[in-house]
Amino acid sequence: MTGSPAPGGAYAVVVPTLGRPCLGRCLQALADADGPGPARVVVVDDRRDPSGAPLTAAVPPSLRSRTLVVPGGARGPAAARNTGWRAAGDVPWIVFLDDDVVPGPTWADDLALDLAGASVATAGITARIEVPLPADRRPTDWERNTAGLARARWITADMVYRRRALEATGGFDERFRRAFREDADLALRVLDAGWTLAEGRRTTAHPVRRSGRWVSVRLQAGNADDVLMSRLHGRDWWQRAGAPRGRLPGHLAVTAAGLASVACVLSGRPRAAAACLGGWLAGTTEFALARILPGPRTRDEIVTMVLTSAVVPPAAAFHWLRGHFAHRAAPPRPQPPGAAAPAYPPAAGERMPS
Repeated sequence: MTGSPAPGGAYAVVVPTLGRPCLGRCLQALADADGPGPARVVVVDDRRDPSGAPLTAAVPPSLRSRTLVVPGGARGPAAARNTGWRAAGDVPWIVFLDDDVVPGPTWADDLALDLAGASVATAGITARIEVPLPADRRPTDWERNTAGLARARWITADMVYRRRALEATGGFDERFRRAFREDADLALRVLDAGWTLAEGRRTTAHPVRRSGRWVSVRLQAGNADDVLMSRLHGRDWWQRAGAPRGRLPGHLAVTAAGLASVACVLSGRPRAAAACLGGWLAGTTEFALARILPGPRTRDEIVTMVLTSAVVPPAAAFHWLRGHFAHRAAPPRPQPPGAAAPAYPPAAGERMPS
C-alpha cells in the first residue's frame, strides 16, 4: 500500500475472526494491495477461548502499527462487527471484511475510487465478489452454494459503510448470531432510513473453504434467521433484499408427507401410508437429483447428496419452527437516540463530510 488516504476518504478495516489460518492470507492481501492504506485495521477476536495463539502473528509488518486486536466475546459476527467499527476511531468509512476473503491486487486503489464517487446520500458500497471454482470438473453442491455469494447483495464479505449511517441505524442487529442475514437486515434498515447503497468496482475473491459431508444440513439453521427477517421487515423482504427464496416450501411439504406416512402407519391406514410415503420419496428423489446432476457425479458426492437430501427437509422444517417460536414476539430493533430521521441530507449551509 502507498500510505494513508486523504481525510475525506479515510477508512478503517474491520475483520471479525475465529482465528482461522485464512486470516493471515486476508491481511497479507490487504497489505499488498496497491493504493492508499487504511487508517486503522481492527481485528475482532471472536474465539470462545482467546487464550490460544495470539492473532497478532497473522498481521503483516506493514500493518502492525495500525492494527488493533480487540476481544469479541464469542457473540457472533454481528456483535463482532459492532465491536470493531466502534473501536475503529473517528474514521468516515468502515470496511467490513470476512477473514476468509482475499482482496484483489488493486483493491485499495479501487476502494479510493468507490469512496470518491459516493454521493452524500450513499451509506454503503459493496464489492464485486468472485468465487474461484475448479476448472477441470463440475463444482460440487457446496462449491455451487459458495458461488452464490457472488450474486448476493450487500454482502459483508467486503462491504464499506459510512460511519454516520452505522451510528444512525445502530449498526448490526446482534440477534443474528450466525453469519447469515445480518448483512441484509442492516442494508434494509439503512435504505429505510433514507440512505442509498451502491455497487463498487473493487474486486475481492472468496475461496471455497473445506467442509464436511453434513454442511448442507447445518446451513438449515438459517431458516430461523429468515423468520426473524420476516418479523422485522415484512413478508416482502426477499424481493427488497434481492435474496433467493430457496426451497423451504418444498422442504415443508416433503417433511409433512414423511410425518403423515408415519402417522398413517400408526393409525392402521396402510394405503394412505403408502401414498404419503410415495410423496416423500418423490420429493426427496427430485431434491437429490437437482443437486447431483449439476455436480461432478463422483461416488462420494452422490452418496453425500443422497444422504443429506433425506435430512435437509426435516432440518429446514425444524429450524423454521424453531425460528417462529424463538422470534414469536420479536420487536423491531430499537433505533439509537436521535436516529429516527434520515441521516442525510445536511441542513442548509452545512457540508456533509464525504
